[in-house]
Amino acid sequence: MFAVYPGDIVFSKIDARSGAIGMLPASIPKGVVTPEFPVFVADPAKLDGGFVHRILRTGGFLKALRSKATGTSGRKRISPEAFLDLRIPFPDLAEQQAIVAAYDVALKAVADKEQAAEAAEAKAMSDFEAALGFALATPLPDRPIFIASFKDIDRWGHESVLRRISGSTPGTSSWPVVRLGEVVDDIAVGWSPKCLERSAEAGEWAVLKLSAITSGRFRPEENKALPAKIKPRPDLEVKAGDVLITRGSGVTRLVGSTTLVGDSAPAKLMICDLIFRVAFGDQPRALPAYVAEVLRTSDLRRQIEDRRTGAAPMMQKITKSGLNSLTFPLPPIADQRTLIASLNAGRAEASRLRTEAAAARVHAWNVFETAVYAADALAPAAARELESAE
Repeated sequence: MFAVYPGDIVFSKIDARSGAIGMLPASIPKGVVTPEFPVFVADPAKLDGGFVHRILRTGGFLKALRSKATGTSGRKRISPEAFLDLRIPFPDLAEQQAIVAAYDVALKAVADKEQAAEAAEAKAMSDFEAALGFALATPLPDRPIFIASFKDIDRWGHESVLRRISGSTPGTSSWPVVRLGEVVDDIAVGWSPKCLERSAEAGEWAVLKLSAITSGRFRPEENKALPAKIKPRPDLEVKAGDVLITRGSGVTRLVGSTTLVGDSAPAKLMICDLIFRVAFGDQPRALPAYVAEVLRTSDLRRQIEDRRTGAAPMMQKITKSGLNSLTFPLPPIADQRTLIASLNAGRAEASRLRTEAAAARVHAWNVFETAVYAADALAPAAARELESAE
């Protein structure tokens, strides 16, 4: 075993060609590695730490690194000697630091935009909950639990027990409060036939996997093909406007996870036995989009947790009767549309900011690579071998 200190360069002999190479950060005062991870110390009088750290991630360096791999397919390695033989752009120390500083400024602007996106999305949901009269969640106390029932600990864990201890102030709504069972036409549970180990092809029936809805959006490609010898159940086919809810999961936060099926849904997709399908009928009192969003609020999440059965980390479930008993404010349809439109506008703004941030991040990196891999920087007179010692 070998010691590694902040600023040391470390790579994996096997996975370096896939990008497993970097510099130990200051947040780790001392690390330990095996001989499979060679350690190098850059000369601080010649190489700025931030510069060399980023150089190791550039496409040009990684391409050169891959060319040095030797060995059989799947077990190719990069030797320390091959690493030392690599060449990098080598401006003087002041220029290295200037390039890094410019890149860090660009990244700071990206981070600010990403934080603005998070804030916009959080505010949109907070405004939605406030408009419905839901009380804000009480902040959890910053202390451990000394006394709690075994039943609570077994079922909910530390965070849930703290939440029960801290309590919350009930909210008030100007709209009538209803049960979910009063406003939906049907809540159906799926089935679990023996499916093929592949996704369905065009024209085949398929059963949705749990992963089709746990991300918060409907992903119909997450399915398993139904064998031709098994008769499908069209009554369990997903339709446009359905709300899909996870019935069970080994992960607490995924129990009762909700997804709205959009204006169209691929044909011949059925729900599995770990998914509920909520249908609303021809003249619904609640919009599917409204119900889907209400079920994501912190108040409804607490209700779902209170109605769960099973113990973590084993399979936990919410029953059909548990779902039907969930309560929430029910504005008129016109007000529901207004609330959803406002929520979607906030999310659209967050999405726009994230798109801009992603583009800015790529641009910043391209500018960095251009600065260090400019034609004059690659000239033989300006390129030197990486000065380091194993």
